[in-house]
Amino acid sequence: MAKKTGARYLAETLKDCGVSHVFFVPAILLNALAKMETLGIRRIMVHGEKAAAYMADGYARAANKPGICFGQHIGGSNLAAGLRDAFMARSPVIAFSGGPSPASRYRNAYQEIEDFSQYDATTKMNVRVEDPTRLPDLLQRAFREATTVAPGPVHIELRQHHGDVTLAEGEYNAVIDAKYKSVPPYRTPSDGAAVGEALKLLAAAQRPVIVAGGGVAWSQAQAEVVALAEKLQIPVATSLNAKGTILDTHPLAVGVIGLYSRACANKAVAEADVAFFIGSQTGGQVTSGWKVPKMGTPVIHLDIDAREIGRNYDTKVGLLGDARTILRQMLDQAGSVKPVPRDAWLTRTRALVDEWKQSFAALRASDAVPMRPERLCQEISDALPEDAIVVSDTGHSGIWTGALIEFTKKGQRLIRCAGSLGWGLPGAIGVKCAQPDKTVVCFAGDGGVYYHMAELETAARYGINIVLVVNNNSALNQEIPLVNGAYKGLPNEKGRDIWGFLDVNFAKVAENMGCVGIRVEKPADLPAALKKAIAAGKPVVIDVVTDENAMAPTAWTGGAASGH
Repeated sequence: MAKKTGARYLAETLKDCGVSHVFFVPAILLNALAKMETLGIRRIMVHGEKAAAYMADGYARAANKPGICFGQHIGGSNLAAGLRDAFMARSPVIAFSGGPSPASRYRNAYQEIEDFSQYDATTKMNVRVEDPTRLPDLLQRAFREATTVAPGPVHIELRQHHGDVTLAEGEYNAVIDAKYKSVPPYRTPSDGAAVGEALKLLAAAQRPVIVAGGGVAWSQAQAEVVALAEKLQIPVATSLNAKGTILDTHPLAVGVIGLYSRACANKAVAEADVAFFIGSQTGGQVTSGWKVPKMGTPVIHLDIDAREIGRNYDTKVGLLGDARTILRQMLDQAGSVKPVPRDAWLTRTRALVDEWKQSFAALRASDAVPMRPERLCQEISDALPEDAIVVSDTGHSGIWTGALIEFTKKGQRLIRCAGSLGWGLPGAIGVKCAQPDKTVVCFAGDGGVYYHMAELETAARYGINIVLVVNNNSALNQEIPLVNGAYKGLPNEKGRDIWGFLDVNFAKVAENMGCVGIRVEKPADLPAALKKAIAAGKPVVIDVVTDENAMAPTAWTGGAASGH
């Protein structure tokens, strides 16, 4: 077999795995990048390692396959920090960085610091390639680890600051098993007896509810969730990661549950006598700090990761395996059970949804200036075409998009930041790279946009036509109540120093960076702006001036608000 360099092997392997884009800050893997040009892999040079990781994360979540990012050794700490969101979102990102060589260690080499251990907390696997012969097997392991069980990020540190270990020639003939090129690699079923037990429990329940989590999206099991819900007449709540599993117009949809939620969803789950979690970690956000559902509520838990089943709630029935496969098992066996009549329960959950919608009707239609974010969300909902993807930053942006944006057309979904403010813009760029034919609308506050605003230039340079909607209230307004609390009622004019910004026109910033910029100050101008942006074929920033005192709704947890 003819010899080749490790750089060529890496480029060819990524191409074979269906990787269409890589995200990076130079100088790293330059020979591999040169080879990628001939293979048709698009090389997206960005302005920071965190942004590169966020783009790879957005790409992975939208494509259901590993996203690739890398940076040279001096950017290692930034890259490690950028993987935090992918780790929390269970996203299969493969990150490469340069690292020290044995000959340079402990000698004050230029830009050298030992940052390898920083990746331990933000990855499923953290390995070094110090001998070129290890590149094939460790690359194979990286794809396998990134995609199996609960997916997640991995890190490969390449010897020398620019990854020059890949310049060595060798017989690099290993290939990646096709199973590990996408998520999930295995469609594992559950024990048939457990499936039957779960169906009996659901059929006998007076007030059952389904809680669809992020695992539904990774398994692409949305249709099966809806089919089972319809078959057994069970209301469906979703986590933020699973928003879009069921259209908001469906009579069984009760909305997003948790801290960033609709009160009607939390109320429905709180009143349930059986909760069926599908692909959910049952973590603090989706359960409002383990208050919804109440402890002691009978739970059925379906998950690909056995460690999650029963982690936070006592579980009556555990279903271990792939969500889509197990839901199809349940559908196949559903004819063997007869659900008890649930007319009263379904009437109750519809009433909860109607009550919640009515409580926001006036704000959704508000003509107030500065604008209400509820009106902004209504206009986005109306403008979204089929298969559109909404990408959300965290904090108030997560609440506004999760609770107030409605998905009413086929294929619409949310991809949201898992917790790192500023993820939205670069994350949306990655999503659009993975889904170039779909409308991608990013919703972010001005505080989040400031983190990686330079990536607007990246979007313009590569023609990545996202629509960035900036909820511009010249503030980190989510912090206002906290700051006011710290001042304990005393005069707080200087409190704005802690949460306020200058009034910046992001439309003009966007134009200077090569994007289309539109500033909107009146609600009546929003429909035309959104229509123009979606049709533009270029990256567009819609700078929407909103009320700094407009607070997103806090979570209902049984009479007390929690979260922020």
